[in-house]
Amino acid sequence: MAAGMSGAAPPKIRIRGLRKSFGEKRVLDGVDLDVATGTSMVVIGGSGSGKSVLIKCILGLIEADDGQIEIDGRDVLRMDRRERDTVNAGIGMLFQNSALFDSLPVWENVAFGLMAQRGATRAQARQRAAEVLAQVGLAASVGELSPSELSGGMQKRVGLARAIAAQPGIMFFDEPTTGLDPIMGAVIDGLIVDCVKRLGSTAIAITHDMASARRIGDAAAMLYGGRIVWTGPAGALMDSGNKLVDQFTHGRREGPIQMELRK
Repeated sequence: MAAGMSGAAPPKIRIRGLRKSFGEKRVLDGVDLDVATGTSMVVIGGSGSGKSVLIKCILGLIEADDGQIEIDGRDVLRMDRRERDTVNAGIGMLFQNSALFDSLPVWENVAFGLMAQRGATRAQARQRAAEVLAQVGLAASVGELSPSELSGGMQKRVGLARAIAAQPGIMFFDEPTTGLDPIMGAVIDGLIVDCVKRLGSTAIAITHDMASARRIGDAAAMLYGGRIVWTGPAGALMDSGNKLVDQFTHGRREGPIQMELRK
């Protein structure tokens, strides 16, 4: 039974009929998805399937063509800019490539939103940065370094620290293990789970890393052909009974998913 029906708590995030095209290419073609409060939803799908577009539509970074995106029962697509900014202030984001500012030391990267949006003083921001860096396993002294001095795994940790600094109620993770070796990927996934649980946040992670998906997710959904074609427990990803999901999760060349040839 879908969340939001009689007897169930309303979902934290409710998406209905979401559509987005770029010219002739329809990327999202009627996406329906519910994310329950306090749970982590993993969205899987191939490259170019629209996973990042979905998150950017929720954040308002891309303007959707049609549909509804409700957060706490309010349709963010019908909000004015100020209302949307207020909602977005309660969302933390870990970008695929960490997206750190090279010109700022690590602690200012971590506390950037606190100073820019929450009016924190530099002293307050520096203290908070040290606290969240500790939560992702980094010493306060790392805060004085430049992002360029950090390894890929450390940059991911800093990106995660920045995402949790304002204690957001909603968190998004865009391919959190891309570019990391399997051990560091497992470390980052563990930190993500710990941080989400500590904050009691609702999370959406997009990934094509099946090990990561099962570590992070409570629930999972597959995006294909512009729509959600399957939802279920993340633990069932490798044995879903759905031909599309099974081909994708097991990396089978033969199956209903055919690679498009670019002309």
